[in-house]
Amino acid sequence: MNPFLLAVLTSLAVNALFFALAAARKTDVVTDLSYGLSFALTALVLVFLEGAFEPLRLAAALMVAAWALRLAGYLFRRILAMKVDHRFDGRREDPWKFARFWILQALSTAVIMLPAIAVLAAPAPAPSPAHAAGGAVWLAGLAVEAFADAQKSAWKRRGEKGFIDRGLWSWSRHPNYFGEILVWWGLWIYALPSIEGWWRLAILGPAYITLLLVFVTGLPPLEKSADEKYGADPSYADYKRRTSILVPRPPRRDEGRAEGERS
Repeated sequence: MNPFLLAVLTSLAVNALFFALAAARKTDVVTDLSYGLSFALTALVLVFLEGAFEPLRLAAALMVAAWALRLAGYLFRRILAMKVDHRFDGRREDPWKFARFWILQALSTAVIMLPAIAVLAAPAPAPSPAHAAGGAVWLAGLAVEAFADAQKSAWKRRGEKGFIDRGLWSWSRHPNYFGEILVWWGLWIYALPSIEGWWRLAILGPAYITLLLVFVTGLPPLEKSADEKYGADPSYADYKRRTSILVPRPPRRDEGRAEGERS
């Protein structure tokens, strides 16, 4: 079977199971959990069915799984604390509207995973500088995303009010998304020695997740939500002026320093 089609079918099967549970119980608890597990289980299936046990091929699957399981665990703990995900208000009670989310998630998983699928589908590659470079970019992305999530979780556990502008969040308003984008571009670089022919389309994977986070489901709704919550707070306006929206960089000092978070 074509490896990409196999990934699509595996992801659809995983999401169908989670959709059945979520729709039956009208719960949001498993929605984000299923996102990470879709990647991890799809990578696992491809390893076994493609016989990808050589170190450089197996490493691509492990990179996907490590990123996915960390994210799944973080999102699962977050939804347990939140209890409800308001993205699904008006949809969780309608099976057809709810199903569209799971179908899109399943298809997105397979597209985003294209670089890893290319590695797992190809013969074992010879060691290449691209493997080291891609692995380094992937690791940097994983570290940035994990530290950003940990800092925000600690912020909330302390009962802080308002917006977070400390740690990585003082260098970027969305460092977790920057880290996730790096993860997938790192995997694409890692996959370059295995890419030929139609697999050159694997670049669509990191391109897709970048466009999705920057222009669709990531930055736009979060920026809009933050503007609605904190738009009247001068310290938030100052934070926006001095802080990069995505790519981390030192804050602009000429715009003044916010005194801290406010409700």
